[in-house]
Amino acid sequence: MNSQEELIVHLTELRKRLILFFIWFVLALCAGLYLSPHILLLLKSRPLLVRIEWNVFSFTDGLFIYMKCAFLFSILISLPVLFYQIWAFVRPGLTDEEARVTLAYVPASFLLFFIGISFSYFVVFPMMLQFLMKMNQSIGAMETYGIDRYFSFMFNVVFPLGVAFEMPIVILFLTRLGLLTPEKLRGIRKHAYLGLAIVGSCISPPDFVSHLSVVVPLIILFECSVVISSLYYRRLTALPTNS
Repeated sequence: MNSQEELIVHLTELRKRLILFFIWFVLALCAGLYLSPHILLLLKSRPLLVRIEWNVFSFTDGLFIYMKCAFLFSILISLPVLFYQIWAFVRPGLTDEEARVTLAYVPASFLLFFIGISFSYFVVFPMMLQFLMKMNQSIGAMETYGIDRYFSFMFNVVFPLGVAFEMPIVILFLTRLGLLTPEKLRGIRKHAYLGLAIVGSCISPPDFVSHLSVVVPLIILFECSVVISSLYYRRLTALPTNS
């Protein structure tokens, strides 16, 4: 098989994987469209701090939030399928051992993303709301919150932290590729701490407790990533000796 035929085979396989993911995404979107009102009413009936009235300031606010909720629901449900399709696409180029190990990345990636979203929604987002509401009250402002701004603010807080919780998986993957080593990670520890502190300050209220509540989990994630990378690298370097 020449290079052109191999390219055609790879493109055909990629097309198949994309079609399967697209079908699943559409089905998840249909489920999201059905469940969105129930999800929104559930979030409204169980406030994180105090009950906040959702106001609309245009006829399309409710529609946009409805569609955004359905779309984000479909993304969350489709992530495991996307990760699996990526794994299945690269599976022919892996050994049985590599395939077995990398398959574990699929549930691990989704689990870390879900943990990150849960942490940011139940811990970080309420702290930010509390701080901002106190600021509004301190200047004597009348609090009237629009549903569009409320959910846009919530999504901007929740999803970046969900992505940040993928750090251990990304670092382990880069270690497997040989692009990172435990020594390199330890060498950039100070710079990583500084970067994580900056990220934490950007997505948390400007008070010391809130900063720590966001930055400390990110630093713990980084240190866990270093430990996981070290364990894998030690195992990898020991393989030739064992053989």
